[in-house]
Amino acid sequence: MTSGRAPGTHEPGASRPAAQDTTSQTSVKKTPVGRTSAGKKAAVNEPPEQPAAATKAAAKKAVTKKTTAQKATAKKAATKKAAATKTAAKKTAAKKTTAAKKTAAEKTVPKATAKKATVKKTPARKPESRVAMVRRARRINRELAELYPYAHPELDFTNPFELLVATVLSAQTTDLRVNQTTPRLFAACPTPEDMAAMDPERLEELIRPTGFFRAKTKSLIGLSAALRDRFGGEVPGRLEDLVTLPGVGRKTANVVLGNAFGVPGITVDTHFGRLARRFGWTTAEDAEKVEADVAEIFPKSEWTMLSHRVVFHGRRVCHSRKPACGACPIAPLCPAYGEGETDPEKAKKLLKYELGGQPGQRLKPPAGYPGKPAPPMAPPVAAS
Repeated sequence: MTSGRAPGTHEPGASRPAAQDTTSQTSVKKTPVGRTSAGKKAAVNEPPEQPAAATKAAAKKAVTKKTTAQKATAKKAATKKAAATKTAAKKTAAKKTTAAKKTAAEKTVPKATAKKATVKKTPARKPESRVAMVRRARRINRELAELYPYAHPELDFTNPFELLVATVLSAQTTDLRVNQTTPRLFAACPTPEDMAAMDPERLEELIRPTGFFRAKTKSLIGLSAALRDRFGGEVPGRLEDLVTLPGVGRKTANVVLGNAFGVPGITVDTHFGRLARRFGWTTAEDAEKVEADVAEIFPKSEWTMLSHRVVFHGRRVCHSRKPACGACPIAPLCPAYGEGETDPEKAKKLLKYELGGQPGQRLKPPAGYPGKPAPPMAPPVAAS
């Protein structure tokens, strides 16, 4: 059954449908898209926009700070790189040096090995007693006497004064040079009185070839004056007197005493000292100590001729730099055998004077000398 209410009327007690409020819908502003309430809050907290100048300054400061930091970083990197390069260079140099040393060592080793293989090793000698050394020393003297029966002083002289002057001149030169110089000297001043009165410049010119002519001139004039004033123009025959003369020491005195007066003496020159040490007679370097050591080994009667024999051997065979060991007749008795050339053929070429077929040192050698006389000094070449 239908109700008699008109359409659009509500039944009592029923809730009326809410009317659409068109006015509120049109008055409320629409929120822009993406602008939420959180966005609004952030917008409220944003600092106010800075002026353009301040922004520019801040940007410039930031750029400067960044550039400085970049430069510092670059500099640090460059320093680190340089240090690394330097360290690498040092390591490379060290490696090169080590390699070079190794190469040099490798090159040296074969040479040393080859040299060691060719050199004959000298057998070690047993310790020698004093008695055995004395016996061996005296046997060497006998062997040298057979080898040099013609041994003599290698200075030309006819009297004690000439021998004294020649021995003083022989310092720091050869006997040959002295022998080539003294003929003119003794022709100009044959006596101590003549030499003491000679003009020093004239005497210097006469003895100039012997070297150290100024010092030697002073010694010759001094000893000649002493002979004239203290010894009546005669050369004394005592060691104590001779050593008081200017330029005269024990070696010179022993030469004069042994060869002009027949008084035994040991002459220790460079040759005698060298051989006495090589033979094991002494270890001393001082001439007086060598003389004393050798004097205890040999009888006094042998001293003068022993000196001549040893000096002869030192000048002809047992040289200072390269002894001719392979051509030495007393090699089996010598503790120093092997210091020089041991090959006989090579050693034979090292022999000097009469043993090597060469002239001796005296212009007028004594009778029985097997070698050739020394030539006189060549005359000076005239200036053109």
